[in-house]
Amino acid sequence: MKPRPRSRPRPVRGRPRGGVPLALAVPALLAVAFLLIPLLGILVRTEWADLGTHLTSPGVTEALGLSLLVSGWALGLSLVLGVPLAWLLARADFPGKVLVRSLVMLPMVLPPTVGGVALLLGFGRRGLVGPWLEDTFGITLPFHTSGAVVAATFVAMPFLVISLEGALNGLRPEYEETAASLGASPVRVFCTVTLPMVAPGLIAGAALTWARALGEFGATITFAGNLPGVTQTLPLQVYLLLQDDPAAATSVSLLLLAIAMAVLIALRGRWTGGGSADRTEAAAPGGATDPEPGPEPLPEPEPAHAPAPGQAPAPGGEPGGRWSMDAAVTGFTRLTLDAEPGTAIAVVGPNGAGKTTLLRALLGLTDRAHAELRLGDDEVTQLPPHRRKVAWVPQNGALFPHLSALGNTAYGLRAQGVPRTEARRTAQAWLDRLGVGGLAHRRPAQLSGGQAQRVALARALATRPRLLLLDEPLAALDQTTRARVRHTLRGHLDGFGGVCLIVTHDPVEAVSLADRVLVLDGGRALQDAPPAEVTRHPRSPWVARMLGRNAWPGTAAGNGLDLTGGGRIVVADPLPEGTRALAIIAPEAVAVHRERPGGSPRNVWPGTVREITASGSRLRVLVTSPNAPDLVAEITPQAAAELALAEGGSVWTSVKATEVTVVEL
Repeated sequence: MKPRPRSRPRPVRGRPRGGVPLALAVPALLAVAFLLIPLLGILVRTEWADLGTHLTSPGVTEALGLSLLVSGWALGLSLVLGVPLAWLLARADFPGKVLVRSLVMLPMVLPPTVGGVALLLGFGRRGLVGPWLEDTFGITLPFHTSGAVVAATFVAMPFLVISLEGALNGLRPEYEETAASLGASPVRVFCTVTLPMVAPGLIAGAALTWARALGEFGATITFAGNLPGVTQTLPLQVYLLLQDDPAAATSVSLLLLAIAMAVLIALRGRWTGGGSADRTEAAAPGGATDPEPGPEPLPEPEPAHAPAPGQAPAPGGEPGGRWSMDAAVTGFTRLTLDAEPGTAIAVVGPNGAGKTTLLRALLGLTDRAHAELRLGDDEVTQLPPHRRKVAWVPQNGALFPHLSALGNTAYGLRAQGVPRTEARRTAQAWLDRLGVGGLAHRRPAQLSGGQAQRVALARALATRPRLLLLDEPLAALDQTTRARVRHTLRGHLDGFGGVCLIVTHDPVEAVSLADRVLVLDGGRALQDAPPAEVTRHPRSPWVARMLGRNAWPGTAAGNGLDLTGGGRIVVADPLPEGTRALAIIAPEAVAVHRERPGGSPRNVWPGTVREITASGSRLRVLVTSPNAPDLVAEITPQAAAELALAEGGSVWTSVKATEVTVVEL
């Protein structure tokens, strides 16, 4: 038998194949030894037989109890003061922010005894505010247990602030903004969305703060003194024992070492909170690989005025309400937009056109644009986002990862004061209508992208807003599910008493869901018309290409257009000289030839086949030419075979002048 070849070991991802260079390995090992030897010294010199006696002596137990008391109060004070400070540093821009962050970090680099002196000069009996505290409130901090708490808080709180700020910076603002659009006040958003999502960073910071407060020595002895039972904490007890009983000092040091190691091991290095925030993002919608469930029959939407028992009423503010929209947007996006109740507007345009900025301006969530907004008879311009009754579905859905699908859908209702049982019943009805009712108790990380998008849509519809903003709501769905959800959404929009704006790149969505199509480019409106009008006469090259047309901008000259991209095209109905216009050519109107054609075509160009792709039962052929912009032709597979088309082959293309539609820009 032939010997089996030995399989080569796979390289470990993220590690260099050549191993660790010796020039780096030696200093690294020396660093480990440098850190390890002092710790080994404690372990080796500990008198294990007397360990219990040393740790249970009256002085040690009293100091341990005081240390736990001081560190506990320091942790509580750090949470009360540090959590708002971390949020301010992570979420707000204000003058002097760099200075404030430096002040937060200063106790970490300041010698502890210097910190104690600073506390004494600030809060002591002769300090800046010490006399005022004593005269007004009767509070004396130096040489008192409260002074030990203040000293421990001063040196330990930065760990909490830095850890939580890192977690907040890793949290995408879309979660908090979406919660606000569902009607949650800023305090409710902070308590129900922000804190739960940054909990790992908060817990890590709290643990480090407690451990640092437990081990505080320099600032405490300088500011609060070393009074047994009052300010003599465990580290101060170690200092005294070193003079009288070194063996006992070693045992107590071992106890503090064990506590510190236990905290670090429990945190597993996540003290900055960044890793936890990343994991939260990874668990957001779309990260799961669960397949879409099989087709479920969707109940037909009921009229808004007569919902079936157990089903949610159609959206639209108050039941039976009708809400028009009048908006004047300034800033990056500049337009005036009016719509009657029940109008659905598709917002289309290239990337960077200002589509999402428009939605965020209507929500009051961006400084790039400002919207003067009236919904019905109510002026809402000055209202905060949570009071506008404007619901938003962002591109990524922004489902709250710590809530189930049912909890997500009921969130807006609960924020509006709906009782829990009623909110959950209504939320379940909406999930059923969107075909994900069976997934009500799954978390977002357990949902596929399409499932999560439907839950996000149900969450917005459940709040019955006056203005509904959908940012590519069906982008994550497969074609079959997209058609079903599109049909269901259209049914709800038919009974919607408010106005709906739908940002989309899908022409089918724009035509099937919207009553009007708003075309944006560079923050300005190029066209606002019914879908049929935009389809027949698009005024934007991007929209024409989105609809599958060839679109060439140019300037009218003679009997045609001088094209912006080079070349010229002849048209049947010329425009006045110098008019800016768009020549639109349907792909099926482009003829492809192997030789230069004769006969009537007025527009003939030589070219090269660059790409052939299937489009349903036909083929789309991309032809490049030195005499004209890129041109897409649509032909049958039989015609392609007869022409022996192949990528890189030379061809001729022709377009009749009567097949060119010219739209004045």
